[in-house]
Amino acid sequence: MIAFRNVFLTILLLATMASAIALVYAIQQSRLAFIELSKLGNERDDLNFEFGRLQLEQATWAENNRIEQIARGRLGMLAPNAAATVVIKR
Repeated sequence: MIAFRNVFLTILLLATMASAIALVYAIQQSRLAFIELSKLGNERDDLNFEFGRLQLEQATWAENNRIEQIARGRLGMLAPNAAATVVIKR
């Protein structure tokens, strides 16, 4: 009976130790996952900022005034006068 009790207590002690080690491992994995999540959140924020900056830059480069200035300056293009404009109706 005493031998059975000692075996039982040894098994309980080993199970408790295994449970404690598993808990520590799970907490460490949770911390590592949270750190990775934080890094990815910061990277997302940086990418969103860069995307907004690029959208603003694209809007600036595509403005009608800028395109018209380039067409007149570099390409020598002019807007047609009213007599040269033909309107086609369906």
